[in-house]
Amino acid sequence: MMTQILPQLLLIALALVMFGVGLSLSAADFLRLREHPKAVVLALMLQMILLPAIAWGLAIGFDLSPLFAVGLMLLAASPGGVTANLFSHLFGGHVALNLSLTAINTLLSVVTMPLIANMALTHFIGEGVVPLQTQKVVEVMAVVLIPVAPGMILAKSLPAIANKLQKPFKIFSAVVLALLAVGAIAREWTALSEAAGSIGGAVLVFNLLSLGLGYWASRLAGLDKPMSTAIGFEIGIHNSTLALYIALSVLGSFPMTLPAAAYSVTMYVLGVVFGMLLRRLPG
Repeated sequence: MMTQILPQLLLIALALVMFGVGLSLSAADFLRLREHPKAVVLALMLQMILLPAIAWGLAIGFDLSPLFAVGLMLLAASPGGVTANLFSHLFGGHVALNLSLTAINTLLSVVTMPLIANMALTHFIGEGVVPLQTQKVVEVMAVVLIPVAPGMILAKSLPAIANKLQKPFKIFSAVVLALLAVGAIAREWTALSEAAGSIGGAVLVFNLLSLGLGYWASRLAGLDKPMSTAIGFEIGIHNSTLALYIALSVLGSFPMTLPAAAYSVTMYVLGVVFGMLLRRLPG
């Protein structure tokens, strides 16, 4: 019974988190993105080109089995999601940039995920046909974007109330983050403990490189700290649920899910450490 109710509860909790994010946003935040096309282009290049190339290299460098290699490629091809927005919200990132990038990346993933998955399947296994997964993409878009709108409306119409709600919702967001981490560890513990020796190193390095490259490439490109923080989390915190869905529901392969399952644990731990490190860096 609990296993049937838990996904609905989690969905509600994430929607509330995104409502809290909306309390700190305005339409002007999104309009200002037109002044920073470099940030959007850089993030898309990192997400669409560099990360799959890194995953490909790690799969070969760590000599992963074909199924694990494809699973890692699916993870690299997955866009950012609710968790990336949450981390950015908690650690001073440009959340409007996160939301915009998540929307763009999620839409593009309708094409890029099947493309990258089929390339990986063909290279590592010798065959593969992954169809477009529009339903899952629409679900992600709904969870990420729809709850933000009421928060923004409240912030514009009743700013005093919105300001009072921001702190409680930030605390709530932190609690949700902790519960997600514990839940991910508990849910995948058995499978992860068995496969950790094979995939742990590659997943950990991929997670570290994703976070670091997202932030430092942005800084080197001349972007400010909030935007670089947003890109760091957008590139470094993937929607592993989408990768899990493709591996299990479309390809019917449980081993392919294990890189994403391992990542769903490491990203919470490394995300918090990375966020705390960023707080110590100069603006």
